[in-house]
Amino acid sequence: MRTSWVIFALAVLAAGAQPCGALSGGAPDAQATDSQATAADPHTDPRLALLKLLPAGSKLEDLKPSPIAGIYQFTQGADVSYLTADGKYFLDGNVYDMATRANLTEAIRARARVAMIDAVPESQMVIFSPKNPLHTITVFTDVDCQYCRKLHSEIAEINKLGIRVRYLFFPRTGPNTESWRKAEVVWCSADRNEAFTRAKAGAELDMNKTCGATPVAREYALGQSIGVRGTPAIVTDGGDFINGYMPPRELLQTLKQLQAAARTSGEGAERTARQAP
Repeated sequence: MRTSWVIFALAVLAAGAQPCGALSGGAPDAQATDSQATAADPHTDPRLALLKLLPAGSKLEDLKPSPIAGIYQFTQGADVSYLTADGKYFLDGNVYDMATRANLTEAIRARARVAMIDAVPESQMVIFSPKNPLHTITVFTDVDCQYCRKLHSEIAEINKLGIRVRYLFFPRTGPNTESWRKAEVVWCSADRNEAFTRAKAGAELDMNKTCGATPVAREYALGQSIGVRGTPAIVTDGGDFINGYMPPRELLQTLKQLQAAARTSGEGAERTARQAP
């Protein structure tokens, strides 16, 4: 999603579009933009002009002043980009506070991840938890992913270390594929945890099992909004992103470090772990 937005933005700006008018041929989100015009005065709110340069479905509340004068922050899901107030320049990257060395952009992403995941009822997750957890992680997983299987093969040790694991489905191959169907079969099983563990071990599943609507599509879309590109993708309870597999004790140490950093700074700092080879 982030890549497509960057391409879109650069294409628009390269075409010389001006923030005060619609895109050539009419902006695809012109109706949404016009409906918001009654709520803001174009002479006092420059965001209305900038909104015409943004992808369809963008809202005024997606644009906020950034810490840098003359630059607006544009947020969609956990993607954060920047636009100059005159609409001439688009910036894709992180903003740091030089006094504290804090990554302000990553702090915004972390809050967005937490908010989006918190909106998912735990009844729509597959959860493996110790009796008294010390940490909670949310893992976007693919039934057939090698490193996802390795992580789940160690779930007993992970739980023993005090880590509660909430799984969300993210079949990397997308809709109408075998991995997607396996995720739905697991969800439709009477004992989801048992079926999940069997699937991760490569056991045969009853691929004819159905149960109506499943959360697989919603969780896959959520993963895309959060920025998941591969699995396992781990989000901590503070919104930090760990990209890839970690051995249980290394995972625990990372969670402790992130927790300490959050207590020190008041925000989740950028912590992107190495992707497993």
